[in-house]
Amino acid sequence: MQAVTTNAQHPPRRWYRERWPWLLAAGPAIAIAASLASAWVAWATDDGVVADDYYKRGLVINKDLERASRAESLGLGAVVTVGPDGRVKVALTRGDGVAAPPTILATFVNATRAGLDRSAVLSRGADGAYTGGIDPPPRGRWLVGVETDAWRLPSAETGAVIGTVRLGAAGAVD
Repeated sequence: MQAVTTNAQHPPRRWYRERWPWLLAAGPAIAIAASLASAWVAWATDDGVVADDYYKRGLVINKDLERASRAESLGLGAVVTVGPDGRVKVALTRGDGVAAPPTILATFVNATRAGLDRSAVLSRGADGAYTGGIDPPPRGRWLVGVETDAWRLPSAETGAVIGTVRLGAAGAVD
């Protein structure tokens, strides 16, 4: 029988002093840390792209299309002007025999972030223009729309700063 000899100068090292167990555990540890970071980012930020009430929105699409076709048949158009201070003015052009509503709704939808969307109920002034205010919109791509319960003008997209936007029949007039 052979005697087991130990080297008294180099005692065996503990497992946690070796580099290989740490190298093997590093891969799964990095994957867990990255997945936790991704989960936190997903929870902390909302992209606003998916609507919670998508089914209800799908049911009212025909109503919106009907209102848009009604605005087209009435020959409605609007020139929307937004000042740097958020002051909104809408000059509504109407066809013959179309009564001017007392209020209209102006919507400013950010193309990428739902949290930046704005809307304002505008009242008709003595000069026939509709005025109101919103929080000053930041630079970005915006969809601008004007509507009432009876009709809805098709939205128009703007560039970096909302200035003057023409909608509906007013878009063809310079």
